[in-house]
Amino acid sequence: MSAAPTLSASARSISNNEPASVRFDERDFQALVEKHLPLVRSIVERMKRKLPQRIETEELFSVGVTGLVAAARNYRASQVGSFSGYASTRIRGAILDELRRMDWMSRGSRSKAKRLGSAISRLEQEQGGTVHQEALCAEMQMSEEELQELMDEMRPLRIVSLDSPDEQGEMDDQSLHEVIADDCSVSAYDMVERKEIIALLAERITQLPEIPKKVLAMYYYENLRLADIAACFGLTESRICQIHTQAVSQLRIYMQGILS
Repeated sequence: MSAAPTLSASARSISNNEPASVRFDERDFQALVEKHLPLVRSIVERMKRKLPQRIETEELFSVGVTGLVAAARNYRASQVGSFSGYASTRIRGAILDELRRMDWMSRGSRSKAKRLGSAISRLEQEQGGTVHQEALCAEMQMSEEELQELMDEMRPLRIVSLDSPDEQGEMDDQSLHEVIADDCSVSAYDMVERKEIIALLAERITQLPEIPKKVLAMYYYENLRLADIAACFGLTESRICQIHTQAVSQLRIYMQGILS
């Protein structure tokens, strides 16, 4: 299978019935993405106001840029109209998908949790103090079991050390690391197979052109941001994002061919 097409190839695949004014070459693509990078920043800033502080703005920006690149690649003026409106939808969608992936609560549970917080605040104001469970169950229209399940789901995780003694068990001289079975342990066969796959992938990476190879190394091994990588090469951030996407796509297709 061939690698992911460049924008120029994608542009050539547009129907001949479309006017030439809506076809993008590489230069048009770069200009379009670069012009709308402030749009990504604006959308990220607005969405960040409603998110926890632990969410990194730059991480959301990188995801938003990916959405912008996808919008520029798939944009057809004759079909979707304004690029800004179309790109905004794709950018928000990409960010929301990433936030959902990061979220540990389902949408239904988060909605119930929000309703629970409002109910507790309202009852505290009405009763002037501690909220009783019976009143909270009536307010939420839940049984005690349902309310307890919701509160258990909202309860923060407790971090324990696997090397600490099992204080609640019968064998105080053993650590949790020695007692708890590891369901995620990898068999010797899987370890060998994984090493072979990594070796094949590493060999394939060495066959990439110099710039994509360096971009992957700087992004995944040196943990540099796309903006920093772009500055090193003297290219735009959108161009680096495109190079990264195409390189990863080529590697994915290569590995799928091996594993199929």
